[in-house]
Amino acid sequence: MKIARFSTSGSIRFGILDGDDLVVLGGDPMFQGLDTTGERVPLAQATLLAPSIPRSKVVGVGRNYVDHVQEMGGDTPPSEPLLFLKPNTSVVGPGDTIVLPRQSSQVDFEGELAIVIGSIAKNVTADRAHEVIFGYTVANDVTARDLQRSDDQWTRAKGFDTFCPIGPFVETDFDVASGTITTTVNGEVKQSGPLTDMVHGVEDIVAYASSVFTLLPGDLILTGTPAGVGPIRAGDVVEVTISGIGSLSNPVAAPRS
Repeated sequence: MKIARFSTSGSIRFGILDGDDLVVLGGDPMFQGLDTTGERVPLAQATLLAPSIPRSKVVGVGRNYVDHVQEMGGDTPPSEPLLFLKPNTSVVGPGDTIVLPRQSSQVDFEGELAIVIGSIAKNVTADRAHEVIFGYTVANDVTARDLQRSDDQWTRAKGFDTFCPIGPFVETDFDVASGTITTTVNGEVKQSGPLTDMVHGVEDIVAYASSVFTLLPGDLILTGTPAGVGPIRAGDVVEVTISGIGSLSNPVAAPRS
């Protein structure tokens, strides 16, 4: 099922997508279950928000597609998942603006599949990873590429406010093996390929990350990006689509004063 976090008239709620409506839930499904209130809200009348709010952290996986490793000048991907962190303050939702920082002259898009963690997880084995996964959503791991190179580490480059758009829904029944990802900028396809091209699969990523960090409900894990990453500029619109989940579209704006 597809679960949305949305607002109507200033009230923030959760709902299950049913045709053109959202069936309203009684609370946050991760903590209060999937009981519905009986109310239905037309999707057209709802403002979709980031479908999951990480109370703790966003974990990223770098260099997880061979073709992306090669386009970045590498030969082989890491033998183990390469982890980094983005602050939860970088998360925004569908339609929200990616604001370019003054400190960077090259900001890139990176379309990715995101795992949404549903329960406390520590030292989870790969064969039990599905037990702690609530669902999946679409993400854009926005990166200040020049700062990534100059800093020789990734925190600042990937941590700016608005640098982690996610949405539009959390899909709880997603089949990763059949999914494809496509990223467009102003309608032009930049990235396209199957999710099965990931070097380290979802189960191994969750197991590895949980051996390092205690994962908490709502935490996100970004699973890496395929080849085709490139710069975005003020006035652009970036759209990341994952078959079976939906499309995440965000405009890009110049630095704010």
